[in-house]
This record gives sequence, C-alpha cells and structure tokens, in this order.
Amino acid sequence: MAIIALIPTNYVIEAPGESFVVGDYLKTDGVKSPKNLYFVTVSERRAVLGDYLWSFTQPFEDRLTLEEATGGATTEQYEQLQEWYMQTSQQTAIYYAAKKAGRHPKLKYQGVYVMSVQKSSSFKKKLLIGDTIVAANSRKFKSVKGFMAYLQKQKIGQQVTITVKRSGKEKTFTGKIVKVKGTGKPGIGISMVERVKVDVTPKTTISVGDVGGPSAGLMFSLACYQNFTKTNLTNGHKVAGTGTIDATGKVGIIGGVDKKVVSASKAGAEVFFAPTDQTGVKKSQTNYAVAKRTAKKIHTKMKIVPVATFDDALKYLKQHYK
Repeated sequence: MAIIALIPTNYVIEAPGESFVVGDYLKTDGVKSPKNLYFVTVSERRAVLGDYLWSFTQPFEDRLTLEEATGGATTEQYEQLQEWYMQTSQQTAIYYAAKKAGRHPKLKYQGVYVMSVQKSSSFKKKLLIGDTIVAANSRKFKSVKGFMAYLQKQKIGQQVTITVKRSGKEKTFTGKIVKVKGTGKPGIGISMVERVKVDVTPKTTISVGDVGGPSAGLMFSLACYQNFTKTNLTNGHKVAGTGTIDATGKVGIIGGVDKKVVSASKAGAEVFFAPTDQTGVKKSQTNYAVAKRTAKKIHTKMKIVPVATFDDALKYLKQHYK
C-alpha cells in the first residue's frame, strides 16, 4: 500500500501557501520598511497517488493536470515565466507608488523578454521563455520598437546573432531571419514584451527569492508608497491582500484567492484586500465574491475589503488607520 501511495501522478495540488511581510523584502535607501503589510502565496506541489487522493478530503486543495498548471510549458519555462511576472510586478509597483508619491520615477529600457518561440523560428531550441534579449548582431536598442524595426529591415534567410541574458549571464545564439507568423514580416519568430527598470530616488528594490507570479503587485505598491512618503498606513495593524497592479493603478484579478484568504487569516491579518476586477468572470466569481464566501466558510474575523484600484486600498487605510 505504501508503494502504491508513492506512485507519481500527472497532477499538481494547489493549496494555501504562506503570508509574507512585504517590509522584509523591500529596501529603500534611508528608510526603515514597516512590517505591517502582507502578500500571500498559493502552494503548488507535484502529487503522488496518496497525496492526490488525500487532497479530496481537504476543502481548499485543488487538483490540476500538469498541463493545466503550466499552460503547456516545460517546468523550466514555467518557472522562468513566473519569474518574469514577479519582476514585472515589482517594477510596476515601484513605478506607480513613486509616481503617486510625487517622486518622478523614470523607466530604463533593459531589453525584451522572450514570451514564446514559434515553431518556424530557427531559435526554437535556443531561446527560452524568460530570456532577456539585449542585442542583435551586437547592436543594442533603446526600445522594443527599435529592436523590431531593425529585424524587419533584414532579409528572410539572413543570418542574425542574438545576445541574451539568462540567469545573470550573457549568451549568444545564431539563427536566421524568418517570416513571422501573424505579421508576415521579417523577424526571429518570437513574441516579446519590453523589460524595464525603474530609476527613482531614493533607490528602492524588492527581492523575494524564488517566489513567482504577479499577484503581489497591489501589496508591493502600498508598501513602496509607505516608504516613499515615510508613513505607516496601518498604524501597526496587520493588513494582507492580493491583486496585480498596472501602470495606471488598476488592481487586476488573480488565481487561488480562496487559498490566500485562508493563509492570511492564519497569519492574523485583520483586513484582506480582494480585487473586484471582473475580467473573464461573472460578478459572483470575482476575487472579492470568492474571498467573501471563503471568509464566511472558515469563520474568520478578518474583514474582506473590495478594491478596484490602488486608490481604493489607500483610501480605506487612511480612513481606518489615521
């Protein structure tokens, strides 16, 4: 029976993760980060048969096939993609918070992230999702637009050498210019997004190790705003939450909010910010609606607060923790 229970499966178990103090991972020159705001994670683990069966007895554990969990990417690609999401989330949070605090941040172009590689690309088995392209034929660019314009001036079949940063090291790969699927224009057959870094005074950085994904954006931005304004938005009270953040301050929908409510409650949070974003779901399935039902189910005293924007969260904190 023990041997049978350890048989590997093609499933991933999603379960409540941990709550982390943002201030432990945030550094701003000349400022001591308050330890009052929390971001929350969802735990993912590959399931053996015994674990898979046991998960049916756990109310906040869900089973996903490996393909569903990774979107069809390899484990390495999935991890790199999650790292990209986290890094982008951090930079956006710092930028928006600095702008909101009147710090006049600037965005510096770092290169382009590789998001996918087309089958027709000669870089198919060379470039990886999450690579940052920093040059083409030793030429560096100031924007993704400039990079694409250069590639589109090349001839189909012409050789091109691409320089990328991967795990902190530069690597070069040579391939050919192809007709890009979807546009019909010359290129290297990848989808990409711009990678930028925020330049702001005082210098501010966020480093959370191997935690990935974009869902801590709201809490990162609130914590950065505290540092830029040298305030404590909660007067020492524990406040948790989730939601992506974009450059306009909009808070976006995330996955696994029920599990995050459970984790935040266990950590002793008094308030949990939940996105009302209705992108792709019915009103009854927004993060806020699910979070409210979960809070009732676990009988927590933690208050679930709806937020659509950064300003919603900031307004709540200023009104309740003067």
